[in-house]
Amino acid sequence: MSQELASVVFSLSLFLGVVLALVIGRRIGVRRAAQDPEGARAGVAAVEGAVFGLMGLLIAFTFSGAAARFDARRQLIVEEANAIGTAWLRLDLLPATAQPAIRQGFRDYLDSRLATYRNFSDTEAIEQEWARSVRLQGEIWNQTAVACREPGMQQATMLLLPALNQMTDISTTRAMATRMHPPVIIFAMLFGLSLIAALLAGFAMVGGRSPSWLHVIGFAAVMAITVYVILDLEYPRRGLIRVDRFDQALVDLRASMN
Repeated sequence: MSQELASVVFSLSLFLGVVLALVIGRRIGVRRAAQDPEGARAGVAAVEGAVFGLMGLLIAFTFSGAAARFDARRQLIVEEANAIGTAWLRLDLLPATAQPAIRQGFRDYLDSRLATYRNFSDTEAIEQEWARSVRLQGEIWNQTAVACREPGMQQATMLLLPALNQMTDISTTRAMATRMHPPVIIFAMLFGLSLIAALLAGFAMVGGRSPSWLHVIGFAAVMAITVYVILDLEYPRRGLIRVDRFDQALVDLRASMN
């Protein structure tokens, strides 16, 4: 199952679960009120406040963390474009005879980096492109190191090799950033707390003869949409919220290398 489909299924399951919990909670409340009209609501407000407060806190921290990671991933794309661009410009410090092969290696490397994230829905393709990128990193480094051993290449050694090192480091940082997500238990806890809160909210909806479906559907929809947005922020290449537009920085850089 793709991550996008998993997010939709999770959100729909939460929506249906919240609706069901609200209905069940109301039925329990009606039965309780019929048995003990005076004490049916005794002490319930404190429990509701604690559960809803905890749920709101969990949603806030989860949403904030997802948004922060989303911004960090966009920033890393820009940083990688800057790192590759800087190393590309500093190739001018190498002997003219060594530059063509290394520059072609840069073009192939950037093509591989773009392909890695363009095929993000294909795990096997990602692994293949990542392996190709690592191989090209090694080839570029070896070719550059050989060129820097020639006489008079001290300036190239001091400026170009650190730029190449940063270029390779940022690729690893980006790869690890795509894997940084909250533990699954956090989403399980959010799902469970939402159902418990819905059950308590339904218990409180005993004033009318029938449940207010506007409030039932509205509450369930708000919870489901909120969780879906959080999941979309966590996986920004597989849903509606995407970082693809920031890849344009790498695309423009590749165009400038022609």
